[in-house]
Amino acid sequence: MPKGESEATAASTSEKAPCANVTPKLELRHVSQRYTGARGETLALDGMDLCVAPGESVAILGPSGCGKSTSLLAACGLQRPTGGSVFVDGEPVESPRLETALILQDFGLMPWKTVEQNAALGLQVRRLPKKERMKRAHDALRRVGLGDFFRSYPAELSGGMRQRLAMARALACDIDLLLMDEPLSALDALLREEMQNMLKRCWIDQGYAQVLVTHSIEEAVFLGQRVVVMSARPGRIVYELANGEMVDPSWRDDPLYFERCRLLRDVLRSKEGVLDA
Repeated sequence: MPKGESEATAASTSEKAPCANVTPKLELRHVSQRYTGARGETLALDGMDLCVAPGESVAILGPSGCGKSTSLLAACGLQRPTGGSVFVDGEPVESPRLETALILQDFGLMPWKTVEQNAALGLQVRRLPKKERMKRAHDALRRVGLGDFFRSYPAELSGGMRQRLAMARALACDIDLLLMDEPLSALDALLREEMQNMLKRCWIDQGYAQVLVTHSIEEAVFLGQRVVVMSARPGRIVYELANGEMVDPSWRDDPLYFERCRLLRDVLRSKEGVLDA
């Protein structure tokens, strides 16, 4: 066991369970996912259990191919698992819901639509009147610092601005659950930190639950109130770390932040089956 792991585990178990006495915002219950292809059958997820409380921020770490992204597709209703069940607010998820937003690595923007049109896409699906759509889209764009770019196109934006646009599209819809699949992976280090700060501010201000899939230990510790570690394929959760101190404005400079990063790095290196051989 890595130095410090026993202390961290004790700290986690001493805190109140995240979904104790409350209906989970998101629950993956014994979720498995199999794919059949030219090389035969692949088991991507194997009995994954995850509970996310209302307003909680959870970060998922794990090796490539362990099913992290697959778990998000199941959580948002885009892919039905081959085993187990997914629930939001205690109700089974069988199709996408309007109050859940998914931000992918490529942001899922429509290149032929303007910034304001992209921000209003979710509202168009809800069939809101155009005037209300534009007002809510503009408010969300201003919130993420894109108030001067309503009529621009995604190709005219930097990587960080495109990430902000994807975030504005989610915020415009008054979501209660945000799922993110490595949304900052293509950004340079300084811009990535700036975007992490923005994601944290939006989460604190809006109060939605969020799940972030990332390969970055530092990002997981900065954005996750709880960090879960998945094994190599077939994926399952093998470790959890309580990280409630991340709400502190000075968290990135806190010695405990660096200690948590070191601890998780040791866990990823030592846990059986977490890292590919």
